[in-house]
Amino acid sequence: MQGERFVGAISSIKARAPVTGGNFGVWGGMFSTFDCAVKGWRQKEDAWNAIISGFMTGGCLAARSKYWSCLGAFVSLFRCFICAGGPKSALGSAIACGILLGVFEGVGVLLSRVFSEGQRPQLAPLPQAMTPPTPTSSIPGLQ
Repeated sequence: MQGERFVGAISSIKARAPVTGGNFGVWGGMFSTFDCAVKGWRQKEDAWNAIISGFMTGGCLAARSKYWSCLGAFVSLFRCFICAGGPKSALGSAIACGILLGVFEGVGVLLSRVFSEGQRPQLAPLPQAMTPPTPTSSIPGLQ
């Protein structure tokens, strides 16, 4: 019984893989397009570009669908079944994607700060006048 359920789950995953991959491809292509457009418009490269691009991608995908398509590529992680459709759904999806990309960018900034701790610049050496004198040894032959 348990093995049959596992085999059924695997065959279901195999059947849905092309659809999920296609959704992810559409989401990624649209996000990249918006990201390049926002970078060109703002003339900056920062985390806000990804957040704005995620907002625009989510809104556009939801505008053409009656489901919350923003997370369509992440169906296995998020099961969103909001069937409102129309501008209200598009706005909700745009906000959700903007928040999702904001979280991704925030985690990226946090990780880059944590892992760059060891690469901070060292203090400059002391001037010659301030350096302590080197001790001389009382043993002959050693300095």
